Amino acid sequence: MTTGERRLAERLEQKLDDDYLAWYDVPVGPRQAHPDFVILHPRRGLLILEVKDWRLDTIRQASRQTWEILGHSGPKNVINPIEQARHYTHQVVDALARDRQLVLQEGSHKGGLSFPWSYGVVFTHITRRQFEGAGLSQAIEPHRVICADEMTEGVDAEAFQSRLWDMFPLLMRGVLSLPQIDRVRWILFPEVRVNAQPALFDDGAEAVVPDLLRVMDLQQEQLARSLGDGHRVIHGVAGSGKTMILSYRAEQLAKAATAQKPVLVLCFNEPLAVKLAAVMGAKGLGDRVVVRNFHKWCRQQLVAYGQPIPVQGRAMFDEMVDNVIRGVDRRQIPSGQYMAVLVDEGHDFRPEWLKLVSQMVDPSTNSLLLLYDDAQSIYERQRTRQFSFKSVGIQAQGRTTVLKINYRNTRQVLQTANMIAADLLKPEDSGDDGIPMLQPISCGREGHAPLIVTLPGLRDEANKLAELLAAAHEQGTSWGDMAIICRRYAVMEECAAALGRRRLPHQMRKGSGRWDPSADGISIMTMHASKGLEFPLVALPGVGQMPEPGESEADEARLFYVAATRSTRSLIITLSGQGAFAARLAGGVALASA
Repeated sequence: MTTGERRLAERLEQKLDDDYLAWYDVPVGPRQAHPDFVILHPRRGLLILEVKDWRLDTIRQASRQTWEILGHSGPKNVINPIEQARHYTHQVVDALARDRQLVLQEGSHKGGLSFPWSYGVVFTHITRRQFEGAGLSQAIEPHRVICADEMTEGVDAEAFQSRLWDMFPLLMRGVLSLPQIDRVRWILFPEVRVNAQPALFDDGAEAVVPDLLRVMDLQQEQLARSLGDGHRVIHGVAGSGKTMILSYRAEQLAKAATAQKPVLVLCFNEPLAVKLAAVMGAKGLGDRVVVRNFHKWCRQQLVAYGQPIPVQGRAMFDEMVDNVIRGVDRRQIPSGQYMAVLVDEGHDFRPEWLKLVSQMVDPSTNSLLLLYDDAQSIYERQRTRQFSFKSVGIQAQGRTTVLKINYRNTRQVLQTANMIAADLLKPEDSGDDGIPMLQPISCGREGHAPLIVTLPGLRDEANKLAELLAAAHEQGTSWGDMAIICRRYAVMEECAAALGRRRLPHQMRKGSGRWDPSADGISIMTMHASKGLEFPLVALPGVGQMPEPGESEADEARLFYVAATRSTRSLIITLSGQGAFAARLAGGVALASA
């Protein structure tokens, strides 16, 4: 910000009530216009402000079209600032007017926005007296201007707000509802969309705005836009938008990244890495944002720098990581290779892995983002609460954010997941430098109660799921929006056989590189492999056998919680055993029987 822009931002924060929203220098709308400030109020409407730090002696000549000002290299002609603000505003209004739910459908203003909008200019170094005395009111209507003496720290809040809304030529119609405010944000700021459609609003395209919009909430948006440089840690419950924030952050960092020093995104699960890589590729960022699962990245480091590669065996992955750590310690593998490092699902990383990752950040940027949720820590060897972030080189104190609201799941799905995992989710604080346990809070999104079906055996479960998924497809759910998530390979194979008998398209993920997130087929995968992913319809067979004799009920509960919270809309659970989870689910939900 310039000094004047910073001063205006401070006044907006100090003098506006809590029901105002304000954005600074954010690309807006399909043409990516960059107005200085966008202000939105449910009753007042939309206001766009252009800020000029010019002093009176900067301005040589002013007309309604162009102004002559003194620049660093002498006089130059620029567009009248009010025309600049008007141009930005009409780009914004044209984009919003394509949404039928934001325009009037009848009356004398039919086809216009259903809420007020306007624009103005702020002169941060020119007083009202100077403005009038220099005759600038002949070039800009005086009511569309805020001057330096009208935005001082001591100005009355009501007087300051009046200056803003005097910019409106008349009292216009309309009050924005909360869903309409979300629609405005969805259209103006595509980066806040969940499952965005990049082609929307292309030039000449017919606007098709979906009835149901999913956007970041205001806390998520503010966090994503304000992460800044340095180390940041986000503790967030399942479905709180951690991966969405990571994707936004990677996209922003990529603007300054190069193929020689790219952004690195790491996660533990290979399917999640595949999905994230596909997202970055679709945005044209594949050469500047490198996405890898951790062990694949380690192997590539060993190959690239001629370090020993372990032989196949049970200890291979541990030895692979150890060899990278030793290579970095001996400076045979360089540190600081990446402009920034972003770690998704950091709860799956051991402390020594996090220490290794923190060394890969370029010291000149020192940009590290770690996303964490200890409730989803499903790998026992990695799960440890006895370390501080400081001990592994992560500067978390004062740079930690907590996200407690679950947006992914309906209230009914989250309630079912909590039936099994409630004992794991008791909130526990640990300060900025430790690892808290967070209890998810539902955003209140309603849906159908999960369908829980009891059946005689596992084969019956698989056949029933094939029948239910075929019916869901007939009702409009695409094959690629469905997943069967299983505890064991044997259950996966039984389900694949049932789908095969019905000739339903599917793909079974039983190893690295065997899953395509873009395929139009039902995904079959393990509970471990599903972490970090989401699907509108999720089916969980074999839950009646959980946990098996000798297995930790707490560990199995974590797995069930992760698997159940992959669902964004519908959840089906089939039971054919007498395990502890079957009894718990039977006690809390009305069961359907085959």
